[in-house]
Amino acid sequence: MSTDVAIARAPAPLRPAQWRVAGVVAVAAAGAVFARGGASGWNAVEAVAAALLVWVAAIDAETHLLPNWLVLPATGLVLAASALVDRSSFVEHAVWMVVAGVFFALAVALRPRDLGMGDVKLVLLLGALLGRHVLPALAIGFCLVAAAGLVLLVRYGRPALRRYIPLGPFLAAGALVALLLSG
Repeated sequence: MSTDVAIARAPAPLRPAQWRVAGVVAVAAAGAVFARGGASGWNAVEAVAAALLVWVAAIDAETHLLPNWLVLPATGLVLAASALVDRSSFVEHAVWMVVAGVFFALAVALRPRDLGMGDVKLVLLLGALLGRHVLPALAIGFCLVAAAGLVLLVRYGRPALRRYIPLGPFLAAGALVALLLSG
């Protein structure tokens, strides 16, 4: 078994190595989202999800793994919460979750070395959370990762093209921006 396969099968850790920093940023993100939207059930869901996105982004930045044990249950809980808060929003969020997930699953099938199934699962969460706002969130995330790639290319030249950049932190950042701007 190659080292790459062994690493790919290792479970994501429970917390990032810099968990205190990630925790402070997660609380700040949750506070900003909650302050933006005021006291409501759905806004509380968005705030908790914002904190979770920071946490899983920190794990992905360190390990290049997105923890299924966090992302998948969170997706189900966010979708269930949208059904409880407003049935019309549930349909929108469920549809965009499926659309975004299928799009990313196709991208993984076409470019398996560039994207992973963890990215697909994260996008399912983003679709369930953001509904139609998942598109601008993904656009922001891809612009951010492109900017990071450009910085690496300028700094390190052609060898930078061989570096692996985890997509999760950039998708999470795009989602946080979308959450803050959609209110």
